[in-house]
Amino acid sequence: MPLQSIAYVSNASPSLSLRHLSGLVLDAAAYNEMASLTGVLLYDGERFLQMLEGPEDAIAPAYDRIRCAKSHSGITELGRRNGGERHFPWWSMHLVVVSRVDLRIALSSDWRGLAQRRVEDVYQVPMGLDRLVALVLTAGD
Repeated sequence: MPLQSIAYVSNASPSLSLRHLSGLVLDAAAYNEMASLTGVLLYDGERFLQMLEGPEDAIAPAYDRIRCAKSHSGITELGRRNGGERHFPWWSMHLVVVSRVDLRIALSSDWRGLAQRRVEDVYQVPMGLDRLVALVLTAGD
């Protein structure tokens, strides 16, 4: 089954606590592991940016679950891509808490087709996926 990736942004429910969010991430990780999905969830205290990747036939029901969740609203799909390789194969779901500024910068990037820039294009506006990967990789610093 071909790989599909999807990225979206949404507004966190004002009543969502970090404890409840941690439980949701654990539930999502268990579901995703069963469905062969991987991904990351960035959270700035107000908004989410999530990228989910896996078999096409597993993405659709997972995304339906996401759209029905009461933990967020205002879901806007940023990009979708068929094919390619996983960017986050290590995690069935990984939560990364980021600053509002970092998330705003990532969201202002180009998300078309979930593309990444080639090395020779580094002086152009970064792609959204480039920013997402950079935020996740530097989260432990």
